[in-house]
Amino acid sequence: MAGTDVAGAEKELRWPRSTPGRIAVLALVAVVCGVFLEVIPGRRGWFDVNIYYETVRSWQHGGRIYDYLRPGTGYGFTYPPFAAVCLAPLGLVGWHAALAIDLAATVLAGAAVLYWLVDPIARRRGWNRWYGFGLVGCLFAVLNPVRDTFSFGQINLMLMFLVFCDYRNLRRGSRFTGIGIGLATAIKLTPALFIAYLLVTRRRRETLTALGTLLGAVLVGFVAMPQQSRFFWTDALWNTDRIGSIPYISNQSLLGFTARVLPQAAEKPVWLVLTAAVLACWARRSRRAAAIGDQRAGFALTGLTCCLVSPITWVHHLVWMLPALLVLADAGLSSTDRARRRRLLAATAGIWVLLVSGLVWLWRYHWDGVGGLLGGNSYVLVALALLPGMPIGEGAERGLTPAQEAAAPAPARV
Repeated sequence: MAGTDVAGAEKELRWPRSTPGRIAVLALVAVVCGVFLEVIPGRRGWFDVNIYYETVRSWQHGGRIYDYLRPGTGYGFTYPPFAAVCLAPLGLVGWHAALAIDLAATVLAGAAVLYWLVDPIARRRGWNRWYGFGLVGCLFAVLNPVRDTFSFGQINLMLMFLVFCDYRNLRRGSRFTGIGIGLATAIKLTPALFIAYLLVTRRRRETLTALGTLLGAVLVGFVAMPQQSRFFWTDALWNTDRIGSIPYISNQSLLGFTARVLPQAAEKPVWLVLTAAVLACWARRSRRAAAIGDQRAGFALTGLTCCLVSPITWVHHLVWMLPALLVLADAGLSSTDRARRRRLLAATAGIWVLLVSGLVWLWRYHWDGVGGLLGGNSYVLVALALLPGMPIGEGAERGLTPAQEAAAPAPARV
């Protein structure tokens, strides 16, 4: 009976065969993208990409990268020197060309990651992959973290691209696995936990590759700007005041959470205890995911944990929650238990609505009371719930090895 229910649901979920149905899907895509393109540009003033641009221009004219501050603010460049080396081409063109390059690279990187995650789901369920990719892309584009990534001109999706290159390489058994993670960590330290993921899942060669790549990139930074490299690794790295206020509502990390809800004397000790518990849960679940061949879940868990344990996790950093959201949705669609299916899909829809809504910003200036506790910390609370609750070994990666998946017949296109 359960199998019949699932088969019926599968039939309902197939993409439209008729021309009017396909036109309706394309119209939805156009409307969502139109809203995205109309609302987003300039809302955050391209703040971060402007800092990247002016920093590398200053460096190319004899300045030091950590001396530049955006006029009227106390904010400047906060990434390792290797990041400035990678961003140096922006300084060779005009501002509008640099902005176009940043946006194009962000779109391409996000599209690649989405395709790698969505295509296996579409193939297994018999969907037309391009309809699936288009619709999920629209749902992805309107998420608050994605909107902020574009409007700030942030590099989050480019870092995800580098990390998920290694996701693909790991599943293919490529000897180049680890290079993308090493480069991403050298550009911005947030993805460093993915190196630990390789280590705790006993991928020794890949771990050494990632560490070697990271070390090589750090050395490039030292060669390019030795004094600024020493300053970063001995001073700037440890000075969180250069990044922003820890209790500010946009910081949806464990440290931001404890800073908002606890007295100052208690926030750091409690943060350390929570961080240790989160890392223990992550390591246990990651090893389990790797043991059954579910690298997608392992990477999704690591992305969530990066956001939780990093001292600063701005809302735009939460693009790392997307893989976990897709894992949750795929497990719901694949479940043969009708009640479980409904629970998982309802959870997916609820988290998506929450991430679209930008709910946390209602407590931008005051985060006290029950509303501030739950609403103002809603993103970090969702990440905490997903860490132990996200399904493993279900959906598109049910413990199959890459060889087994390659041998599996592709579903018929519709």
